Amino acid sequence: MKSGQEAVIIIGGGIIGISCAHYLVDAGYKVTVIEQGTIAGACSHGNCGYICPSHVLPLTTSDAIWDAARSLFNSAATFRVKPRFDAAFVSWMWQFVKRCNQRDMLKAAGHLHAILSSSMAEYHKLLGEDEMGSQWRRSGLMYVFQTEVGLSDFANTDELLTDQFGVTARRIESAELPELDVALRPDLAGAYLYEGDASIRPDRLSKAWTEKLIRAGVQFVEGCTFLGLEKKTDAVSQIITSHGTMQADHFVLATGAVSAKLAKHFGTDIPIEPGKGYSITMEKPQDGPEYPMLLPEHHVGVTPFDDGLRLGSMMEFVGYDRSIPKSRLQQLRQSTQLYLQSQLPTTNLEEWYGWRPMTWDSLPIIGQVPGFANAYLATGHNMLGLTLAPATGKLISETVQRQTPHIDPEPFSPDRFR
Repeated sequence: MKSGQEAVIIIGGGIIGISCAHYLVDAGYKVTVIEQGTIAGACSHGNCGYICPSHVLPLTTSDAIWDAARSLFNSAATFRVKPRFDAAFVSWMWQFVKRCNQRDMLKAAGHLHAILSSSMAEYHKLLGEDEMGSQWRRSGLMYVFQTEVGLSDFANTDELLTDQFGVTARRIESAELPELDVALRPDLAGAYLYEGDASIRPDRLSKAWTEKLIRAGVQFVEGCTFLGLEKKTDAVSQIITSHGTMQADHFVLATGAVSAKLAKHFGTDIPIEPGKGYSITMEKPQDGPEYPMLLPEHHVGVTPFDDGLRLGSMMEFVGYDRSIPKSRLQQLRQSTQLYLQSQLPTTNLEEWYGWRPMTWDSLPIIGQVPGFANAYLATGHNMLGLTLAPATGKLISETVQRQTPHIDPEPFSPDRFR
């Protein structure tokens, strides 16, 4: 137990805030998590549940520029940029485009590889003996291709991942696919299976993890909005919330896609744009699928749970838009159906959207807030929040304790934007 049991308030109750709470209470801190909505009710709820160390390459590929440009004239594009005359967004896009080259992509990938590997190791520790009802599956993640061209192009990506990072997949030829997963059509080109990946049902993990932390003494306060702070010299003295003022020794901002707005209370600008995505959850067809899979040619993720099937996709830069267009949900169904032998259930059990916290260099923001001795950022995880949660929580705990970090934190520091 920490001497005097110092207190930490975590602003934001998504999977990142939950993970930070885990490592901080484990270190002996008194932890309170405040959340303006419900715990793990945003992107931590409806994502596809991948724990994917294979996702080494950032979004800043050379193809991303052309995908973004073409999307300006195509509202159905899976990667869509809606023109907005907003200075922060224009600046974000300019910085993003500047990094869409091989050199910057590989540099960011190297940093992602380190934190992805750390997070996977932590997940094995957390869920190795007690999966907490999360439907933890270690069957890997399969990238399935409809055409020979798509399969051939991805072979180059797999070779790059193998050569540069030692992340390699097992190639599965067309004839093997139905034997591996009976749900898949026999006329598909083939697939690559990253056997080191895993999947969980994210809402089940969040619920069980939260309950475990409550038993450990963590206090969760829902419906509590962060409104501002008071500063004394170089430290936060207290925060102002819809529930009144709250005091602590340390403060962590872990509010996902809205972090850029709230970080201004700390006198800092962080380049985060909301990357909107969608998912639908339905009953699981009787004949599968059994493997979590990505369909790169149609940019769709398919995740089978014990009690359902989830389809997710899209990356829309449309601001903080809350709509769920039926056309997008139908697009998910139509794209997935091209790969499956049987018909999908006609009824959706859940229809969902979420805002991913996208940074222009594809790296998360983890570390001390510039100018504050007791405030920290844990945000900007792009599409990898669930995957990177444990490593993030561990880094935050190490930073608060002034311990030597288990991986190099410099690439993720908020100082890189100054």
